[in-house]
Amino acid sequence: MDSHFLEVISMTPADIAEACGLMGYACDGEGIGGLLKSRYEDFRVEEIGRTPALDPKGRFTVAKVTLTNWETNRFVGKLARILGISKNRIWFSGTKDKRAITTQLIVIDAPQNKVATVDLKDVDIEVIGRSHQKLSFGDHSANRFTITVRGCADSNGKPLDAKEAIRRVNSIFENMQQRLGEGRFPNWIGPQRFGATRPVTPVVGRAVVNEDWKGAVDAYLGMEGIHQHTDADNFRSLWRESSDVEKCLEIIPKHLGFERDMLQHLKRREEDWIGAFRKLPNNLQLMMVHSLQSQAFNRIIAARLAAGLTLANPIEGDVVGLIQENGKIDMAKLAEVDQDILPRITRNCALGRLAVTATLPGAESQYNNSKPGLIEKQVLSEMDLAEIDWQVRGIPRLTSKGSRRALTVQFSDFSVEESGEVESERLGNRFSEGPRDGELWNPDGCSLRLRFSLPSGTYATILMREFMRAPLTQY
Repeated sequence: MDSHFLEVISMTPADIAEACGLMGYACDGEGIGGLLKSRYEDFRVEEIGRTPALDPKGRFTVAKVTLTNWETNRFVGKLARILGISKNRIWFSGTKDKRAITTQLIVIDAPQNKVATVDLKDVDIEVIGRSHQKLSFGDHSANRFTITVRGCADSNGKPLDAKEAIRRVNSIFENMQQRLGEGRFPNWIGPQRFGATRPVTPVVGRAVVNEDWKGAVDAYLGMEGIHQHTDADNFRSLWRESSDVEKCLEIIPKHLGFERDMLQHLKRREEDWIGAFRKLPNNLQLMMVHSLQSQAFNRIIAARLAAGLTLANPIEGDVVGLIQENGKIDMAKLAEVDQDILPRITRNCALGRLAVTATLPGAESQYNNSKPGLIEKQVLSEMDLAEIDWQVRGIPRLTSKGSRRALTVQFSDFSVEESGEVESERLGNRFSEGPRDGELWNPDGCSLRLRFSLPSGTYATILMREFMRAPLTQY
């Protein structure tokens, strides 16, 4: 296994934050600590977006799906098996958190009456109709979140009461607005893109862009995490030590379905590493490359903050993009800022029409020699990505041209209030076990409920991180 894989073994929570590039905050402030997802009901997400045009003669079934404690890809795999179709014949707009209650549209290439009869635990499927249209990743415009944080605590670990916790949230909210503009926060890419307790995706992505297919499979099967189930730890340890397909199949936990698919392929076709990698869903394969790009983007934000550069107001050499109605950057309308247009660009950024961007590196990315451009080049050099051409010849659809992403993003409909307490036996094992070493929450602290809407492609955990200021294991 390559050195990049070995470097991420035996991580601490601080190591995970660094691996995700999540270092620093938008503004000064005292956080509230606390624990997310003590129970599924504490994290609710509803997609906001278009419904495909309905037509009784349409080929596809459109359904609204509400999942409790299901990761989207695993649900889609299970649904595909029940319907007897490939998982590539099910389309959805975004992957959602597992330990949550999530509502989203999916489009299925299967008969409407067959979809309506699917009966899965903790799954509610409401058939809406038929359509000729599919969904593409990122088609929805926004997500509406209702999030409860429990066990709020001071930096010394002592419990916070609701009045003080709400004051701190509102203070950080106001400080962010003063520094970044009304209703804006740093557009970091969240830990779920990387794996909050096992940031494996950028490691696999690095192997993919280097066309090291064995390294990609080795990392996905064997990379260690923290706070993992013992049976998963044992399986991954056995793979690292032996790469014995048969022995690993004997002990692999039932819930590691993608890993099992990889091993069963290797059992049939020994050392067909690229074939084993292809057993992952297509969108998850692509996410591996995207996560490496995301790691670079996050580190660029961190480097700008460390250098004292602004995120929201442009400086000479910045590349700004037009913000579309869905909150995303129009890649066809980018402009490099020079001294002559700086005042006009600054005004349009303040009005929310334009946003300062940073690179998601790829084959067609270009970098100038301004302060922002040099930061981007330095980050890529430190990550050993400066010479990567991002061409994936083994699986060409994974080749990335590169893109740009706004450094800040808008959130709306924000509110915070005290949440009612829940009996401890209903809060799950994670809460009853109490804080782990280095964590920042207290079972006697108050609970707050926060509501807000975010554009698609942005992360609720990142906004919560600004308010909580706690180790990533608490999200």
